[in-house]
Amino acid sequence: MKNYQHNINGEIAYTHLFSRKKQTFIAALGVTVGIAIFIFMNSLMNGFEVASTESLFKSTPHIRIYKNDAISKALVVNKDTNKINVLANPKITSESKKIVNPAELIKILKNEAEVVGVTPNVSANVFYKNGDSEVSGRISGVVIEDQNAMFNLQSYIADGDYNSLSGYQNGIIMGVGIAEKLNLRLNDNVTVTSALGVNKLMKIVALLQTKNSAIDKSLSYINLPVAQQLQKQSPSYITDIYLNVKDYEKAKSYVDKYKRLTGYDVEDWETANATAAAANKMRKMMAMAISFSIMLVAAFGIYNILNMTIMEKLNDIAILKAIGFSGKDIVKIFVTEAIIIGVIGIIIGLCFALLLVKLMSNLWVGGDIGFFPIRIFPKYFGIGVIFGLVVTFFAGYLPARKAALLDPISIFRK
Repeated sequence: MKNYQHNINGEIAYTHLFSRKKQTFIAALGVTVGIAIFIFMNSLMNGFEVASTESLFKSTPHIRIYKNDAISKALVVNKDTNKINVLANPKITSESKKIVNPAELIKILKNEAEVVGVTPNVSANVFYKNGDSEVSGRISGVVIEDQNAMFNLQSYIADGDYNSLSGYQNGIIMGVGIAEKLNLRLNDNVTVTSALGVNKLMKIVALLQTKNSAIDKSLSYINLPVAQQLQKQSPSYITDIYLNVKDYEKAKSYVDKYKRLTGYDVEDWETANATAAAANKMRKMMAMAISFSIMLVAAFGIYNILNMTIMEKLNDIAILKAIGFSGKDIVKIFVTEAIIIGVIGIIIGLCFALLLVKLMSNLWVGGDIGFFPIRIFPKYFGIGVIFGLVVTFFAGYLPARKAALLDPISIFRK
């Protein structure tokens, strides 16, 4: 008997839906719009966040280990705050920035569970010269295989091959902005002069284009030994060790640990790029606020549409109750209708959201951004499905439960 009643309830629900196709379509359209806008806006906001983070990490590690400039300390330190300390020489000391025994330190860091990449680095300010033209910038002396593994360097090579650097001692991977200023091309020679007056004639083996103009107009990569020579240092000279961890958002929590482990200064990417980190946090807060607002508006919109749909069927409800259907049966019928409407709306909404994201992602905006930074995030498609089902269930259940309590005689009198 229960199975028979269940089948009858289902048949009535299907009859209501497909006998008034226009009304069903409008109700499903309300769900479609809510789901599509929710997914689209989250894809947009999070796409901007991911694009910003990727741009930052094109040359910035999650964690940097280095030896900072030291300020000369006081000869006599007075505990009494009213007295002045006796200073030896209140300025930056000439202490070397060299990291001691970097190979052993790198080996230790690679064994840390959260670490996914470690690479040594020698960074220096230089002048690039081509004839009478001169451009200031900086070089980064690297082990190119490790650098590529950490920063996915190969994806930013506009011309040439990054692997050519390891095969050519005096090779250089130059930012396209520098090359344009000096009118240089692949396989051309360029003179690099360090602050210590060391000159090196170098061959351009590849051109780097990260689409971040600050990087492309200043940075070049060279082999680690050549960078050491430009600084008049030995092969053991390393100024920085770059670290990447599994979750870049946790980088700040590892700072104290690596300070104790290495004995050197440690800087996470958020501290080094405070403005960019603050902008990311703002975008996340905006995304949460927008998502909540969209969900709230969509929920009320879906509820109002389904509530009106059910209220228009009060006569049908009165007839069903008059011929023996219980309040539970009424609720089941209209909840079934709401779920079907929800499923239809969700499917169309997912397709519509996917289409919008695809169209926007193919829109070229130029500059450092390139294509419009919107992306497909499966997580938000999943949230959209769950949100749609939950909202349509309660949007059908609440007015149906209210209608099921009405007296059929009072409905007929109206």
